[in-house]
Amino acid sequence: MGKVYIVGAGPGDEELITIKGLRAIKEADIILYDRLVNKKLLEYARSDATCIFCGKKPNMHGMIQDQINEQLVSFAKSGYIVTRLKGGDPFIFGRGGEEALLLEKNKIIYEIVPGITAGISAAAYAGIPLTHRDISGSVSFINGSNPQSKTIEEWRHLANGAETLCFYMGVKNFPIICSKLIEAGLSKTIPVAIIHWGTLANQKTIVGNLDTIVSRLDEISNPSIIVIGEVVQLHEKINWFKEQCETSETYL
Repeated sequence: MGKVYIVGAGPGDEELITIKGLRAIKEADIILYDRLVNKKLLEYARSDATCIFCGKKPNMHGMIQDQINEQLVSFAKSGYIVTRLKGGDPFIFGRGGEEALLLEKNKIIYEIVPGITAGISAAAYAGIPLTHRDISGSVSFINGSNPQSKTIEEWRHLANGAETLCFYMGVKNFPIICSKLIEAGLSKTIPVAIIHWGTLANQKTIVGNLDTIVSRLDEISNPSIIVIGEVVQLHEKINWFKEQCETSETYL
């Protein structure tokens, strides 16, 4: 019997993987990696390791996930060390929990290696601390892919709960998200930032408020993280990454 590592590869910048995650890549016989994993990380794999792309397209997650599940079990039962490499953190909208339960069911030895999730890191690279002692003492991570499934009571809970809201997979349906939050009582003037390709050199951030940001959605696409809350106002004051990139370009 082999072993499976379920590893968070971080948000994009290859240097943001953990030391333990990097070790799991180096040890693996088989690496199953997702679409948003930085391909530079695969350069750390052994020369005889097999790397298998497991990228998922919108509305095709179920079919591909079944295939991934079959491969995890099959390779591990064949005695291989398998590293399941996921973007961000495997337990934050990464289906890591589903895969861990599958391995438990099949009595396969496994280990979870947490990673830096995109919501925290993309916001940090955009100069937005999700919490701040004087501004926000709480944050919620929310799956934004199916806002129609939430009741108005659930939207009221979100609007009146955490002081910072962080939506994953929400760009396509963001007009609906905005209208639902406003209907639930969130102020139209609350600041909003959308961060595209967070932590990478081509990162792009657009800023507005809940009532106006929708008009700018044609400037951005997935993969993006959406941050809603007063902490967004700090974006221009802590815009370290943009300044660093501009400085680097100056010396090229």
